Amino acid sequence: MTAMITVFISTDRYSASMNTSQYDLLYRVYNEFDTDTLREYQDFVDLFPAVDSPVALDRWNDASEDLAAMKSEIADAIPDGEMYAEIAARVDRDSAFTAIDLYTKYDRGVNALVLDVDETLRSAGSTDNEIPRDTLHVLGEFHEAGVPIVICTGQTLENVKGFTIQGLGNEIVHSGALSIVYETGSGVFTPGHGADTKQLLYEGLDTEIQDVFDYLRTNVLSSAPENVRRCCHLQGNEFNVTLKPNFETGSDRAESVIDTALVYLIDLLGSAVSDDDRASSWARAYYADADPEIQAVLKEANGVSDVAPASIPEGIRSTFERIDVAYYHADAAEISSLELNKTAGVETALSVLDIDDPFVAVIGDSKSDLRVMRAARDGGWGIAAAPEHASDDVLTHVRETDGLVFDRGRAATMLRTIFVMNLLADEIH
Repeated sequence: MTAMITVFISTDRYSASMNTSQYDLLYRVYNEFDTDTLREYQDFVDLFPAVDSPVALDRWNDASEDLAAMKSEIADAIPDGEMYAEIAARVDRDSAFTAIDLYTKYDRGVNALVLDVDETLRSAGSTDNEIPRDTLHVLGEFHEAGVPIVICTGQTLENVKGFTIQGLGNEIVHSGALSIVYETGSGVFTPGHGADTKQLLYEGLDTEIQDVFDYLRTNVLSSAPENVRRCCHLQGNEFNVTLKPNFETGSDRAESVIDTALVYLIDLLGSAVSDDDRASSWARAYYADADPEIQAVLKEANGVSDVAPASIPEGIRSTFERIDVAYYHADAAEISSLELNKTAGVETALSVLDIDDPFVAVIGDSKSDLRVMRAARDGGWGIAAAPEHASDDVLTHVRETDGLVFDRGRAATMLRTIFVMNLLADEIH
């Protein structure tokens, strides 16, 4: 499948700030040179596996020489040819023009990456749930270019540290230029920053919310219905309460048990907030009204409350307003604090990384990522991109901003486009 990236730029601003010579030079490169072969050589050289074979090494050396020769041909033929050779070696024509459109619109490159992992950097549907080698390679290039990386995920810190070290290596992870926002913002881990290395953001919550989560963690499995106890497990979080299926994510069995777990968690949250007999009905009414997906699950389970959301007592409602119930289809049901979201975690990470004037690329697929995307847009500190299978709200946001949508499992294509945007920004300035 051909990787898909679309972009929509405001026509007035585009026309007013467009640098014609830069566009003309890009047209020349892609019209006059064999850029398809150039990218094939670049991919081969970059992603060649470590093998102990003289024949294979000779092939790599030959490809490296051919790559250098093709780049030199471009470099000698046009102004700033070395930069345009690097662009053509990384992205196709459409992605190159997307990159220059982005630079023309924002007049700067990105100075940090904010990246979700599951179903964004890696996808169970097409990459065997591993981060592809080409994606890891591009992240390494960003690191070498001095662009910090913020991994932003709902997973536990230990899980993220494991695959990050395995994929990116100890050198990058402990370089001081990588931060991990884990458990959807409950904590931030930035190796190499002394006392600021680990920020436990959940410790800053007040006693009322701490007590709610203490109750949830104490009772979540012991009070669960039998099918939830037998078919789900509690993710090893530091703070959030997350039930995961014991079956393959995305399967019919996973869908069934997570739907049941969601209803149970909402009822348990009601009990944690109030000992009133109506507490579960209040919780169902509030969260069904807040989230159409949750409402659909409750309807399917014949669990819709007949309580009018407006009739929920103010004190109970105010507590619900501070607590998030998240539903991930056939994947997880989770309760977290709305005061500990990915946005708060990212802002903390950027502060620890000492990025005073951030302009980030936020790449993700879920509602928790959407909060970061909206904050970046509203604050003027970033752009957003998403895979084509992202949630509808995420896709709507991305398409209404810059249209940066990419194919499942092809995060590397989008990352290369952003890298080219940075090449243009650095060269022009």
